[in-house]
Amino acid sequence: MNPKDPKSQPINPEHSAIPPQAQTIALGIEFNGSNYRGWQRQQAGVASVQEELEKAISRVANHQVTLQGAGRTDAGVHASNMVAHFCSPSERTQHQWLRGINTWLPNDIAVRWVKNMDPQFHARFKANARRYHYVCSVQNHPSALMSGMVTCINQAVDVSLMQEAADLIVGEHDFSSFRAAACQAPSPIKRIEFARFSAQGSLVVLDIKANGFLHHMVRNLMGTFLKVGQGELKPSCVSEILLAKDRTLAPATAPPDGLYFVNAYYPAKFELPEMSIGPLWLNNH
Repeated sequence: MNPKDPKSQPINPEHSAIPPQAQTIALGIEFNGSNYRGWQRQQAGVASVQEELEKAISRVANHQVTLQGAGRTDAGVHASNMVAHFCSPSERTQHQWLRGINTWLPNDIAVRWVKNMDPQFHARFKANARRYHYVCSVQNHPSALMSGMVTCINQAVDVSLMQEAADLIVGEHDFSSFRAAACQAPSPIKRIEFARFSAQGSLVVLDIKANGFLHHMVRNLMGTFLKVGQGELKPSCVSEILLAKDRTLAPATAPPDGLYFVNAYYPAKFELPEMSIGPLWLNNH
């Protein structure tokens, strides 16, 4: 039996339900989303990050586990510190959970930390902000080493113009113009805390934090910022597109490759671990 293949050993059917008095346990997760159709569990036969984690955790817990994540990512999108939680009455130390879960996970998913939580904690509903990075590599040829991990663009961009455009979305706005048609959020109004661009060698990074994001919102914003950086749109066009509340007026959605869910933020009382922010191979910025 191969411990790296969760299908090789069945879960004990006598432990399929969660008894009362279950402990709430939070996780910090990093993953390369290239081989998955996103975070959320899909129909049978479609790979998802959530399903892989649930299978691994269930092995260690010895009962079926349902995992709740702080957010949902699209196919091909990555994470450096996705926060999630599950409930279990099984008695394990934090180290046993951490080591055991990672034993059963594929190599492109890893748990960074585990913490026993107050029963009131919920990874999705208690989060008061979320943060993403979008990473581009500006070069005249594709990158073999960073394939699938960054968005490669072969035209130089003016980062100062992109920052000028990004400054216009800070604050509370109706982001209907940057919302996917399939978005199920009850309101298009979100509050952006900051949207900052930085350049690191050939890499251009957008660091953005908000109280919430719409479906494809970061990728749609990045598609517009790239057009500004390449001189095809003026920075002021971002305000015009925002006010129009019309998705057809904004440029095409940027690819998923360069997008990273980097953190979720919670009230201080939960005392979650402070982790490095962003893709671990990037310098802090």
